[in-house]
Amino acid sequence: MMMLRSHAWLLIPTLLAGPANNRPAPVGMVHSMSLSSSGGTARFAIGVSGPVTIREVTYTDPDRLVIDLEGATLGDLDTYDGLRRGAVRAVRAKQHTESVVRLVLEFDRLPAYTLDKGTAGVITVAYADRDFEKWSARPGQVPAVRPILASASAEPRELAAGPMRSTQMSSAAVQLRDETRQDDRRITVDFDRTPINEVIRAFAKVSGRSIVLGAGVKGEVDMTIVNQPWPFAFEAVLASQGLSATEMRGGIIRVDSPGQLASIDSVEVLQTQLVRLNYSRADGVAAAVQGLITSRGRIVADTLSNSLIITDTRSRIANVVDFVRGMDVRTPMIAIEGKIIYVDRTDLEQLGLKYDIGTSQQFFNRILQRCCDPATGQPYNPNINVVNLGGNAVSAVSNADAIITGSALDLIFSTAIGGFSVTSFLSALERVELTDVEATPLVHTLDHQRAQILSGEETPVRVIDASSIGQVGQAPRANVTFKQTGIQLTVTPHVTNNRQIVLEIFAERSSIQPLAAADLGFTIPTQRVVTRLLVEDGETAVSGGLSVTTVTRNRAGIPLLSGLPFIGPLFSFSENRENRRDLIILVTPRILDDAVPLN
Repeated sequence: MMMLRSHAWLLIPTLLAGPANNRPAPVGMVHSMSLSSSGGTARFAIGVSGPVTIREVTYTDPDRLVIDLEGATLGDLDTYDGLRRGAVRAVRAKQHTESVVRLVLEFDRLPAYTLDKGTAGVITVAYADRDFEKWSARPGQVPAVRPILASASAEPRELAAGPMRSTQMSSAAVQLRDETRQDDRRITVDFDRTPINEVIRAFAKVSGRSIVLGAGVKGEVDMTIVNQPWPFAFEAVLASQGLSATEMRGGIIRVDSPGQLASIDSVEVLQTQLVRLNYSRADGVAAAVQGLITSRGRIVADTLSNSLIITDTRSRIANVVDFVRGMDVRTPMIAIEGKIIYVDRTDLEQLGLKYDIGTSQQFFNRILQRCCDPATGQPYNPNINVVNLGGNAVSAVSNADAIITGSALDLIFSTAIGGFSVTSFLSALERVELTDVEATPLVHTLDHQRAQILSGEETPVRVIDASSIGQVGQAPRANVTFKQTGIQLTVTPHVTNNRQIVLEIFAERSSIQPLAAADLGFTIPTQRVVTRLLVEDGETAVSGGLSVTTVTRNRAGIPLLSGLPFIGPLFSFSENRENRRDLIILVTPRILDDAVPLN
């Protein structure tokens, strides 16, 4: 079994302390950037040295997050490669002013994010996104070291200390908990039947990580890797030997067979941690996080204190707790102002003429009653018509049943023509009815929570029990129900990642009107809108509009005469009715407060 040549290992410290590391980093310097994703969460990590002041602002069209680091200078970093990663379209960095570095993240749609500077020297922007290949900005190129060629050598040809672009590793590789601490370096190496323990030791020196090899792991590595990130190379070595890796407490990487790692996991000490939630409901978060718990762990929701009691292995519980705290975000408060405008206008014109022709011996007693009966001296019964059967006589009533209710003008004209008494009756009415309702309801609610506001009344409505009608000695039974009428607005908002608002709206205006005939109940005119809208913050949207115009024209009169031009209205009753109803519903949502990012 061939061992590594000692002179090859002498290159490692020299390469690790290459020219890029010999340059002193100025105070307040941005020396690295990386964009990665893991478990549905994307992170943009900014490596800084020295104290800086953080300022952030978001813009639309296009959606972008701008971060200004005051008191910092920009190191010699590579530019973004231009690939789309999840929702990110571009990453830009520049020295905005002499002491301000400006970083821009451009998105397809601006997500809800959190900005954290809790880790010393690292500023992290985290948001929900699908998994994608990692990108990291590397410093300017380091002079490459020529590979050391050895035809029968067991040592690495070259462990280049140049920076690298790394990606998230699969289950066979190491899951790095803090991606900002990765020593992103590319390596070129040639293993020729090298013992696995020597290979693992070489990766530990290059990466700067503590890697522990299982006691029963044996084997030799025979492969060549050219200019690859060390996590990729490490993953390839593990895959070739049928090994897996897991990260333990303190960031130590344990390498062993999958079965051995599983057995270690099954006996790992369980740990319990209490997480108090501020904004989210404990039972809802528990259901969402249940899939992250191992088979030995459990999660219990305490609704009284709104807390989660999480029990899991020591190596997993930290990730679960971080995920739970990432879900406990502040829910935006939304003010929804509505305006309901309803106008109901009715114009009515009625005009009619009646004629009564009769003699003292014969007449109709329907419109103009004659008094009195010469035989008895009593007034004639209005329902009895006097007819002279002893000779020729003429009497007539025109438009006898026509009537104008609530007429504004009644005019009577009477004259005698020969032996006839001719009386004409004129009735006229012009009426304008106007109903103007303008309601401005205002309601506040949380995101995803339904809000309802009602301004109206409940009217009792009597309902007759038909089965009780006709029972001897018992009055018909009646039940009383209450009908709610008035102005009602129900809204369920949803704030999107780019601060637009989706509204589910139910708006109604109703009133109750009794019927003219006695005990016939009520009519309930109702105007209602049910819709779903997407609006901007503070934008006024027309959620509903309705305009109805009804024109009714009626004419009744004496046949032939009422149809004559010009003089036809003298022998008829006419009615012109025009009704116009307008309804407009406006909605204006405003986000009062949003999740507060960390500065």
